[in-house]
This record gives sequence, C-alpha cells and structure tokens, in this order.
Amino acid sequence: MTALIARTRTRAVETLSLDSTGTRNALSAALVAELAAALADCGKDPDVRAVVLTHTGTTFCAGADLRDPPAPEAFVGLLRSIVELPRPVVARITGHVRAGGLGLVAACDLAAASTAATFAFTEVRIGVAPAVISLPVIPRTDPRALARYYLTGERFGPAEAVRLGLLTTAAEDADEALAPVLDGLRRSCPQALAETKRLLTTRVLETFDRDAADLTALSARLFSSDQAREGMTAFLERRDAAWVV
Repeated sequence: MTALIARTRTRAVETLSLDSTGTRNALSAALVAELAAALADCGKDPDVRAVVLTHTGTTFCAGADLRDPPAPEAFVGLLRSIVELPRPVVARITGHVRAGGLGLVAACDLAAASTAATFAFTEVRIGVAPAVISLPVIPRTDPRALARYYLTGERFGPAEAVRLGLLTTAAEDADEALAPVLDGLRRSCPQALAETKRLLTTRVLETFDRDAADLTALSARLFSSDQAREGMTAFLERRDAAWVV
C-alpha cells in the first residue's frame, strides 16, 4: 500500500508530509489513520524534539475526502493527538487549506504559511457545519473575525489568517519564517517544552472534554442529511447546489 504520509528527520525535528496529491491531501479514513500512527510514533521517540506537519503538492489539505471520509470519532482523535502530543507540532503551509484541513492547522501549536497559501471554511457551502474542527479552532481564534468566514465560506489569505489567530506568522518564504522557530525548539529542554505545551493547551483540551461528543454527533447528523447529500453531489459535479440564489 502506498504511504500517505512522508517522513523525514533533520536535527531532531521530524517532518510529516501529507502525501496524497491525487486527492489534494484530502482527509480520507486511511490518511487520518496513518497520520495518527505517525504522530504516536513521534510522541514515543525521545529523539524527536518537535514535529513539522506539512504537505506535498499545492494543497496542504482539501478537507474531508467526500468519497472516503473518516469517522468523526477518528478525526476527533487525530486532532486531540496533535494537541496532546508531548512535542511541539508546527504547521508549515505553502498551499491551499480548506475545511477539515483548518482543523489540523488549529490543532498545531505554531503555524507558518507562505504568501501562496489560501484558506476557507467551506463546510456551509456543501450543507454541513465546521463542527469537529471547532474543537481546536474556536479556542484559538478571534470570535468576531471567525464568524464571517465560518458563515460565508469565503476564501482568505495568510495575513487574515494571522489576524484570526489561525497562523503564528506568514511570510513570502515559510521556511525562512520557521528557521528561528525551529532553532528555538532545538535549543529548548524536552521536559520544559512538554510542560509548557501542557500549560498552553489546557483550555483547548477542556473544549474537547466538554464538546467532542456533541460536535461528533452534529457532524454525523449533518453529513447524513438530504441537504448535505445535495451539497456534496453538487461539489463533485462542479455545479451550484440547489439552494444557491
């Protein structure tokens, strides 16, 4: 079976690359399972100081794979594993991010994007809601700014993503922006990094504990609805959904 996650390591930083360009790195059941397993490996390896989550191709992640979506519980588990990993996880983005892919970005501790990146919460346009991804997104973003993009599905750029709180930084070259970040992580004590991350993620994990079951149920209900079936069919057929006026 072809691997969907490419792995490399440089000076104690493990890079996990979403590597399913044929599906624009969409979140299939297989990709979610493979990424979760790779993160678990990193969490158990004392030689890993930090993890960089990035992508091959021009899309970081297109959201859920509508032909082979993961179970909502599996996706919740993946997001929580990023938040709970006892290593800093850094998103490196040089392409497009849509829907569920923004959940991955928000779950990371730090995130940098190049000026080529674009973002959109497209769930409302296919008849569902950004339910599960709200677990890491809402605690880490500005609520008034987020409301516009949650409700409209509009596309926005990296500067706006920084303003929302989705990104730590944006620059023409994401690698240049990340160089001092990764240098700082390499200079930091592993024990101190783990405990400092625990301090920073307390409120995010409280949201998982309180809301995960309800948001998982909401996601499952919406994805099985008639309006979602119409929205997903319209998306796959590259046409407007029936409700567009």
